[in-house]
Amino acid sequence: MKKYKFNINNLDCANCALAVENELNKHFTNAKVNFNTSIITFESEKECSLKEINKIVKNVEPEASVTEEKIETKKEYHLWVLILAVLVCLIGHFLIKDNYKIIFYIISYILLLYKIFMNAIKILIRNKRVDENALITISCVGALCLGEVMEGMMVVVLYTIGKILEKKAVNNSRKSISNLINLKEPYANKKDGKETIKVSVDDLKIGDIVVIKKGEKVPVDGIVTEGKSKLDTSAITGESVYRSIEENDEILSGCINMGNIIEMKVTKVYSDSTVAQILSILEEATDKKSKVETNVSKFSKIYTPTIILLAILMILILPLFKVPLNESIYRSLTFLVISCPCAIAISVPLSYFTGIGIASKNGILIKGSNYLDNLSNANNIIFDKTGTLTTGEFGVSEIEIIDKNYTKQEIIDILVNGEKYSNHPIAKSFMNLKKTKDLKITNHKEIEGKGISFNISDKKVTIGNKNLCNCPYDAILHLNIDNKHVASITINDGIKDNAKEVIKKLKSDNIKVHLLTGDKKDVALAIGEKLGIDDIKYEMLPTDKYKMYEEIDQNALSIFVGDGVNDAPVLKRADIGISMGNVGSEVAIEASDIVIMNDDLNKIPEAINISKYTKKIIKQNLIFAFLTKIIILLLSVFGLATMYLAVFADTGVTLITIINTLRIKNKFEK
Repeated sequence: MKKYKFNINNLDCANCALAVENELNKHFTNAKVNFNTSIITFESEKECSLKEINKIVKNVEPEASVTEEKIETKKEYHLWVLILAVLVCLIGHFLIKDNYKIIFYIISYILLLYKIFMNAIKILIRNKRVDENALITISCVGALCLGEVMEGMMVVVLYTIGKILEKKAVNNSRKSISNLINLKEPYANKKDGKETIKVSVDDLKIGDIVVIKKGEKVPVDGIVTEGKSKLDTSAITGESVYRSIEENDEILSGCINMGNIIEMKVTKVYSDSTVAQILSILEEATDKKSKVETNVSKFSKIYTPTIILLAILMILILPLFKVPLNESIYRSLTFLVISCPCAIAISVPLSYFTGIGIASKNGILIKGSNYLDNLSNANNIIFDKTGTLTTGEFGVSEIEIIDKNYTKQEIIDILVNGEKYSNHPIAKSFMNLKKTKDLKITNHKEIEGKGISFNISDKKVTIGNKNLCNCPYDAILHLNIDNKHVASITINDGIKDNAKEVIKKLKSDNIKVHLLTGDKKDVALAIGEKLGIDDIKYEMLPTDKYKMYEEIDQNALSIFVGDGVNDAPVLKRADIGISMGNVGSEVAIEASDIVIMNDDLNKIPEAINISKYTKKIIKQNLIFAFLTKIIILLLSVFGLATMYLAVFADTGVTLITIINTLRIKNKFEK
């Protein structure tokens, strides 16, 4: 089964995108039309030509075209046609005798309605589907037949202007979001002997040497071979502070060189680079639709046919209440114009796409609108410890000497020589201390959960917690020699600086915080209690984590946050799996639904806030669109709504919901 991916042009209606998607699924497998990115994907066992795809798409949407490369969208409406049509209509209305007015009216209607009418006929014949083109055509021709010439004319003029503005708004929205994620550098300066040649990033191979000048993006992932500089990594990590780099440092594609010229050796071809993976995730993200989008899509399928049926019933029923037939038809035609569901169909996917785009700008890769939607519904968040809440590195931050008969260096020598035989992470922290001599260690013993003991010559040494050393001082470790307290050692436990603050934020959102770790009981409890974690489980294997997640997840929506290979099964199983993109393993990143590019824990509550605000905007758009349409539909039934108001209920409401959607970008853009 081969996967195909193409660009689709001149597609400015979310309902039309859904219709194209449904038609493609009749011919291929897993067809998706992403309205936000103007990309179609599908799978097929047979070879498919671009001509064949275009034929299928044009059967549904005649104005649309499918291409391999993105092209500039052509204008659907020409302003000069609009102006000419209005002039012809006005000349006929004010300057021509009554007998000939109809000729000018018909010419002006033809100029404006020709393309709309032809699209309506093509879609009706080929797909047995009535869309907004048909609704506008019926309404305007009906108004002409009823003698409401100027009103019908104004409807099509306002509708045309509205569609121009709507198309501009949609394209600007797409452009503003695509600018947020415009990471790819199309060309690279490749060294060829002593010369530098300009090549496509797709042509770079592993081992090639690339020159990156000031202001240029890093084209692919690599290692600095010459030079020092500073990188703007904000597009990848969301981090605004420049990162200093020098020889042998790894750098990621998509970052911008803000300083001196550097040379880099390519370590990954473009298709495997960070930029390619990010763009792939973002392009596919809105293919994974949320429940709201799915429900809106289902609703749109029955909405228009239902409205047409109601419009016909109005013509039949209103005369029974002594409403003249002409007036009944007029009200019915107004009803049709109001009914176009564009505002509802466009605002929901565009809102999710905007949320995903702005999250990516802030270093949060969300792989689907369903995950963005669910973030704000979380009841539990489950953290792995090492690499997630902690850096995974312990260090000695202070040695307090109690017995002044020993110097600090003598104590360091005892600590380093004694702890080198232990595999505990805390023991390894002593290896960074500088010893001055080797001591002969005998009778070395690990005391489970407490510490170690050993002999140096005839002296018995104990290093451990206050219970083991029988010490009242509150420190991580203590040193006793011959049962006498000699020193207290403060260990930096490697907890990330903002971990406690982040957990506090999550708990303030009524999210219960859990810790699942394979670490020892004493370490897990010490860190968990220090951070204020609600539930702590320790000494867990990957299978134990999986089973415990199942227990926690019952009748609740749960997030799992991890970074290692051992976390991959739970990340894959979780309602929402979040991985650390910097220290995280490739397996964990692949298994997760959300990737934090710079490992900053603050990005988790930030992602939840983006989710909440996106859903708030969607709710506002849907309530506004539905209420406006329902009110104006009811007004039209009672003859209180003109066709001008009907056009506002269609294109006007659509424009307002698009503008409201862009508030997501304005709120979170840094």
